[in-house]
Amino acid sequence: MHSPNLHGAGLGFRRDHLIALEQQVPDCIDFFEIAPENWIGTDLVSAKRLRTFTERYPFVCHGLSLSLGGLTPLNKELLTQLKQFMQQHNIPLYTEHLSWCSDHGQLYDLLPIPFTDDAIKHTVARIRQTQDLLGQRIGIENASFYLQAPISEMDEATFINTVLEEADCLLHLDVNNVYVNSVNHAYDPYEFLRKLPKERVVYLHMAGHYQQEPNLLIDTHGAAVIDPVWELLDFTYTEFGVFPTLLERDYNIPALQELIPEVQHIASLQRKHAV
Repeated sequence: MHSPNLHGAGLGFRRDHLIALEQQVPDCIDFFEIAPENWIGTDLVSAKRLRTFTERYPFVCHGLSLSLGGLTPLNKELLTQLKQFMQQHNIPLYTEHLSWCSDHGQLYDLLPIPFTDDAIKHTVARIRQTQDLLGQRIGIENASFYLQAPISEMDEATFINTVLEEADCLLHLDVNNVYVNSVNHAYDPYEFLRKLPKERVVYLHMAGHYQQEPNLLIDTHGAAVIDPVWELLDFTYTEFGVFPTLLERDYNIPALQELIPEVQHIASLQRKHAV
């Protein structure tokens, strides 16, 4: 399941790189991902600068604050603005984290949803409501987490699969998050990936993380991708086929040229697995 016009290797669209991208977009970048909350309602000059890119390159929207697993009411105003933003920039896909991040205010962190039947019903209802308001299916991203909820009735893969099936939504597969969780919670990342439904995958994320302790990784998106995560991406292409894949870098953001080798590495792995 690929998004229309989405292919190849991508990079998160950051204001830090705007001047460099305006001078020249490197050939290895096939698409961009944008956090809509950072651009909705922006000034006219910034909106026009963005428009020069959305007219020339495929974009996807990856949300930060919808809080699909949260208990506070779904932010319908944000979804209305998001729909207008996507129409304005001709962006066909929106994805969000399978997590929650609000409690009568924004918590500025992505927190895990308990792996329970009740949590599934609650989250599925909110995903369906989101899809109804947007008039399209969305993708949900497997989230990293550091503490197990006090109550769990199933494992993470079963939880994700059930939400995907009951909400009839797409999977935005974050390969680094699979690796981070596999270290933090002592499971085999390869076996975990085999349990996921490849027919629902829409695109992939790659990112770096921070090793706080030998068995505690923090999903920072603030460092280079490490070899075990590259190996997991290679395995994912072997098992699932080649999907559009995007490099995230949200903290310690270097110059654009320093990120290009990682985007090129994604592209080289995709060529290796091309049929």
